[in-house]
Amino acid sequence: MDPPIYYSRAEFIETDTGNKVSRRATIAGPQNIILGGKTIISSGAIIRGDLRRTGPGHAVVISLGRYCLVGEGCVMRPPYKTYRGNFNYYPMKIGDHVHIGANTIVEAAQIGNHVEIGKNCVIGKFTIIKDCAKISDNTIIPPNTVVPALSLFSGSPGRFAEDLPESTQEVVESSTKQYYTRFQPLPEQ
Repeated sequence: MDPPIYYSRAEFIETDTGNKVSRRATIAGPQNIILGGKTIISSGAIIRGDLRRTGPGHAVVISLGRYCLVGEGCVMRPPYKTYRGNFNYYPMKIGDHVHIGANTIVEAAQIGNHVEIGKNCVIGKFTIIKDCAKISDNTIIPPNTVVPALSLFSGSPGRFAEDLPESTQEVVESSTKQYYTRFQPLPEQ
């Protein structure tokens, strides 16, 4: 068994559905952000739910599934484009069991389930990352890229590097669940 990853109780807020959100994270427009449960938002992460289409009412800007990890210093902001002279933001949907490494910037349109994104990556606007894909550390994925299922992308610009094994789904699921289980408050002194 891997050792626990301890955090300070004072720093993290735990929601009813088991999300653990650092008080040092910036969650802008929380009413426009959905967290699926058992998701960890690390210190220094910035999630821009305030960047939304103009218009009345709530709009889901960013949704994350279950057992996700947003690493330290990550920036997540919805992709935008100008279409027929109108500037608009578009929603970002992220599946279950997605780990995003530290200091990565994400402007994807969609990220599937069981996806691992390394640290110091840039995921360009409107990128679609399919299920069980992996992005190596320090990879720059250009805008509008589609990363196929079970593929590893790396480099700058990010390109296909290799096929991942069929077991990827189970491996990622078990590692995201283990990470959540290991992420424990420091024992009271």
